[in-house]
Amino acid sequence: MSGSSWNVPGAAPSLFVVGGTPLLHPEAQAFEAMLAGWRDQQLARSLAKTTVEDRLAAVRRFQRFTNEWPWTWRPQDVEEFTAHLRSDGQDRALSTIRSYQGHVRLFLEYAADPRYQWTTVSERLFGTHPAQVFFEWNTAVHAADYEGRPQRRALTKAELQRLFDYADDQVAAARASGRKGWLTAMRDAVALKAAYAWGLRRREVIKLELADFGRNPHAPEFGDLGVVYVRWGKASKGSAPKRRSVLTVFPWSVKVMQQWLDGYRELFDTAAGSTALWPSERSRQLDMGALSDRFATYRDALGLPAELSLHCLRHSYVTHLIEAGYDPLFVQQQVGHSYASTTSLYTSVSSDFRTRTLRRVLDGTIGRALDATGKEGI
Repeated sequence: MSGSSWNVPGAAPSLFVVGGTPLLHPEAQAFEAMLAGWRDQQLARSLAKTTVEDRLAAVRRFQRFTNEWPWTWRPQDVEEFTAHLRSDGQDRALSTIRSYQGHVRLFLEYAADPRYQWTTVSERLFGTHPAQVFFEWNTAVHAADYEGRPQRRALTKAELQRLFDYADDQVAAARASGRKGWLTAMRDAVALKAAYAWGLRRREVIKLELADFGRNPHAPEFGDLGVVYVRWGKASKGSAPKRRSVLTVFPWSVKVMQQWLDGYRELFDTAAGSTALWPSERSRQLDMGALSDRFATYRDALGLPAELSLHCLRHSYVTHLIEAGYDPLFVQQQVGHSYASTTSLYTSVSSDFRTRTLRRVLDGTIGRALDATGKEGI
């Protein structure tokens, strides 16, 4: 077929297909051109740049480990690389290992696809071509719905209260001593409470703006804070960020947020002319990693498990609503999960809740048995 027949995003450049100009470093240059083509192919699918960058980094890492090129990779390279990731110095999580394997597998699917002509280029330059080396028998299997570390869980209500009390204490201590950091500590304390109160992911809470709050006509007691309109929900398969509305369920969250809006947000110099809910000292919006760092600092100070992250506040929200008797479908829609099975993975329902549920069922069974016995006696 002619070169024009393969005019697809990510196809090999004419320099490699046709040849002509000698290559000084053919292996390295061909590899970099493959990566560039794969990058273009993924960007053409509207995948997030961060996703593309992570995949490219994984392929580069695999290449450095093997010290070989894609057209000479072998299945045993996969096994040795995986063993390295599981060695004492690495000890990567199963999900991380599978992610690395998946990224490189996708790259080889691209490089071995004749539509992109890299097989032709490799045969001409090196006498061989890329082929898939990641198979079911040498890669990690996705056998369980949840593969996170067992230590990761929701906070208990007592732990959550300790976290919020500690955050408030840091604000009070900094303010009493006249330190400048009291305002940022106040902002972060409110942001942590907001992440829990509306079950938000880190990006969702950081990206909130003043216009993202509204009234819920069915809960007028919450005023202008009856609903949060999430505009930066988790995207999937190259789609735009998903939107959803989250109804306010905790009365205390309205008081906390109203206090922040009325008395403290405007004290930031960068708040003037900005619509961001969480301004910072130097920019209009809080940095993405700053809130995670604050959570980690407070977590360590309280002696909570190191595996707990900012995301556990979202897990806690789901768990506590289920424990309080909220309908699972309502909880699923609040957190924006497409499937109920996803919401169930977030749920760490306490033994207290399970005991109450069991007691209710048993009481009902016993009651029906007594009724039946009474009727027989009559």
